[in-house]
Amino acid sequence: MQRIGVFLCSGCGIGEALDVAALERAASEEKAAHRAVHPCLCSPQGVATIRAAIDDGSVDGVLIAACSPRAKVEEFSFDPLKVAVERVSLREQAVWCQPPNHEDTQLLADDLLRMGIAKLAKMSLPVPFTAEISDTVLVVGGGVAGLEAARAAAAAGHPVVLVESSPTLGGRMSGLTHLLPECPPYDVLHPNRIAELVAKVQVDERVTVYTSARIQHIAGQPGQFAVTLTTPQGEKSFMAGAIIQATGARPYDAGRLPHLGWGSSPNVITSAQLDEMLAKGSLQRPGDGALPKRVLFVQCAGSRDPQHLPYCSAECCGTTLRQVATIHQQHPDIETAVVYRDMRTPGQLERFYLAVQSQPHTMLTRGEVERVSGNGRGPLQVHLRESLLGNDITLEADLVVLAVGMVPNAADGEAVRALHDAKVRAEKGDSETQRRDAAALAEQLAHHEGTEILHLEYRQGPDMPVLKYGFPDSHFICFPYETRRTGIYAAGTVRAPMDPPQAAEDGWGAAMKAIQCIEAAKRGAAVHPRAGDLGMPDFFLQRCTQCKRCTEECPFGTLNEDVKGTPQLNPLRCRRCGICMGACPERIISFPDYGVDRISAMIKAMSVPEEFEEKPRIVALMCENDALPALDQAAAQRQQWSPWIRVIPLRCLGSMNIVWIADALSRGIDGLLLVGCKSGDDYQCHYVRGSQLAQTRLGNVQETLTRLALEPERIKVVELSHHEFSRIPQIFNEFSAEIEGLGANPMKGF
Repeated sequence: MQRIGVFLCSGCGIGEALDVAALERAASEEKAAHRAVHPCLCSPQGVATIRAAIDDGSVDGVLIAACSPRAKVEEFSFDPLKVAVERVSLREQAVWCQPPNHEDTQLLADDLLRMGIAKLAKMSLPVPFTAEISDTVLVVGGGVAGLEAARAAAAAGHPVVLVESSPTLGGRMSGLTHLLPECPPYDVLHPNRIAELVAKVQVDERVTVYTSARIQHIAGQPGQFAVTLTTPQGEKSFMAGAIIQATGARPYDAGRLPHLGWGSSPNVITSAQLDEMLAKGSLQRPGDGALPKRVLFVQCAGSRDPQHLPYCSAECCGTTLRQVATIHQQHPDIETAVVYRDMRTPGQLERFYLAVQSQPHTMLTRGEVERVSGNGRGPLQVHLRESLLGNDITLEADLVVLAVGMVPNAADGEAVRALHDAKVRAEKGDSETQRRDAAALAEQLAHHEGTEILHLEYRQGPDMPVLKYGFPDSHFICFPYETRRTGIYAAGTVRAPMDPPQAAEDGWGAAMKAIQCIEAAKRGAAVHPRAGDLGMPDFFLQRCTQCKRCTEECPFGTLNEDVKGTPQLNPLRCRRCGICMGACPERIISFPDYGVDRISAMIKAMSVPEEFEEKPRIVALMCENDALPALDQAAAQRQQWSPWIRVIPLRCLGSMNIVWIADALSRGIDGLLLVGCKSGDDYQCHYVRGSQLAQTRLGNVQETLTRLALEPERIKVVELSHHEFSRIPQIFNEFSAEIEGLGANPMKGF
């Protein structure tokens, strides 16, 4: 930016705690073309001041020195194609966390202002994206989630292509006669209306349905997915703007549960087999075809078990209650018994649970089924322990139903779990060999040959990456439906265990996300979490060494590569996290408003006092998704911390390039603190594994520091979640004390 305008706010206590006139002079020293101070910059009058400078061409870059970038977002939003905007958080990072009118507080504010100007001077405007974008939504899977997703997208005016591998639509629900109650009084079964839903989709002129069809190939990016199908009518090709995978789930393999009688007696069946019997109205013992007198249900058969499915499948309790009610409806004299660990009936389903309990010939008891014995020629023996009926109790039953859990129709769950566990073990190692092993296992996790559904042309694999339980979710609590492949959304039981009503809601939610993605693609904008970001990454490929780090480390499969290993950018897949930028040793990757040189300029802009002044300088590189909001919250509570800290927001800790550490230490900065999200699959990192990547890179840096006779303790990585804002002062103050104990950076002054 050539003409930078600096707009200072003196409200919110800033004018009472800082010398604003001195800040204005500092802006003048930094050659700011325009300077203005306003008592309430976010007011209509204050915003008008900024807008007037933009409109008359006085500035092409705007620095707003006021409150946090997370505050007053709407007020300080200007045309990103016309002017670059940078925010400096004087209020949260200086005024609210430091004593007012103190020398160190003023020095901190001066540095923050200079750092903001230095970054803004290096920024450029994004280039408008122009390309043809398809409005079509591809829905893969014709169960309840897929059908509802197709209806929702079509209702919003989008063409939909619905692909189902079986000959008919409806999925698992098509074989049921009744469903759990979904409206008051919630105590009786409802007729299955899946046929009505199928009919609505089939007559919708915006929906094209292909049954007995499979995906042959998908290439491209959001807005421009090139899809090829194999159908009974031949090969079909079309463009799609977004994809919803709703391929459902299948029952867990009961063959892995011999201790529960599966395989030793034909009268031990699964809940799916019982549904088939009830749909035909032919409840019977497979062993002799007789009507059973007592049916016993074993809940959590293989579920919530580290040896089988460690998770709860969410719908098993409701399914059993539905089946018990159906049995009593068809055969009122049959006895039913349910042995459960915990009966999980959330919300209004509790009313149905009470109604089933009150039915004659029904017993429900908490307990653990240790084993089921019997050979099919007499009653089955169900051995319980730690039950409400007592310990070591045996019940007899003519038919035993195993309420097995669900496994997503994505990848081979067992193989995925084994690979995931091995990868975790390798990642915990410190050696280069173990790190290579972890990378190789990650590659295997991405490629699950034989179970592919989408057949993506992605360097990182032909399908969506799956978590350790086989679900292809991105594990974002804050971003449901979204996966690690931009523009491809998971819905229904392929995303997470759930019951049919939740799957229906999932279909609508995923459709809304798909539509948002298409609209963002038309603008060339990023989706979650930097929604609306128009800045495309730029690769200066003339210096590329084909090291493949960017393609390997991108969590979202943004980059393919040619036969030589040169990255091939798919810009609409990019979520603007900058992880590729942090991975690149040649520093060839940048964004219009974020790059290696921009952060380096901020580091070089701050003042570094001489050693005798005894004022250490510490740079805190903080993730904008968790760490920075935590800092803002701590400041809002007026918590105080060391004045030596200078905060630089990062899009993700994984975008950290080690050149920033070299720049900081060579300038005499005494310490660097890296604060990011918690790592691991159990935490909801917005960019999946930013902190993990930062830790890996830092290990290499600390070895270098030791060789240079610099203490590796001068650099520290801290993992912090959003709600742990009370830790901010402790983290800052303890690290400041550690740096003071180490003494000044020996490179200070050189």
